[in-house]
Amino acid sequence: MNTRLSASSLDQLFREARSHNAWLDKPVDDALLRELYELMKWGPTSANSLPARIVFVRTPEAKQRLLPALKPGNVEKTLAAPVTAIIGYDARFYEKLPRLFPHNPAVRDWFAGNPELIEQTAMRNSSLQGAYFMIAARALGLDCGPMSGFDHAIVDREFFTTEPDGGEIQQEAGPVSHVKSNFLCNLGYGDPSKLFPRGPRLSFAEACEMV
Repeated sequence: MNTRLSASSLDQLFREARSHNAWLDKPVDDALLRELYELMKWGPTSANSLPARIVFVRTPEAKQRLLPALKPGNVEKTLAAPVTAIIGYDARFYEKLPRLFPHNPAVRDWFAGNPELIEQTAMRNSSLQGAYFMIAARALGLDCGPMSGFDHAIVDREFFTTEPDGGEIQQEAGPVSHVKSNFLCNLGYGDPSKLFPRGPRLSFAEACEMV
C-alpha cells in the first residue's frame, strides 16, 4: 500500500521547487542522466505508447549546434547549464506498440495511416513524459529550467534528422525526421541566489470544480 510522502519530499518536488535560469558550476554525471530516464519511464502514457525521445545536450560542441535555434533570452542560461535535454516525440511511436502493449496486438492499427491521431497522441503523451522527467529530476536532486523559446525546425533538423527509409510519414526525398521537438529543459544545480520572485498560483476555487 502506498504511503504519503514526507513534507520535505513534497517541498522538493513541488512547493519549494523552482524553474532555474542560473546554474552552479557543478557537472551532472552521465550515470545520473541514465538514472533519470530509468525513473521517469514508469510514468503512465495512453496504451503505454511512450512516444518521448530525449537528447541530452552535454558537450560544448553540441551546445553550439543548439544555439542557433534559441531565442536570445535563452542563450546565456543554456550555455551555463551542464545539460540541456531536448524532449521530443516520435511520430512512429506506434511501430513499437505491439511490444509495449502486447495484450492487444492490433493496437498499431489504431494509429497507422491516421496522422491527426498520431500527432495528438504523441504530443499529449510526450508532454506527460516531460512532466514526469522534471519530477524525476527533482527527486534525484537536480534542478530544472524548462523552455519553449526556440525554433523547432532547427532543433529537429540538427538533432533528429534521419535518412529516408520509405516510411509512411515521409513527405519528400532527402533526410527526414520522424522525431519532433516538444520543449527544452536545462538540467543541473541551480543558483538559488539568482532566482526571480516566485509567481502566484491560482487557488483551488479558481481552478477546480467538484460536481
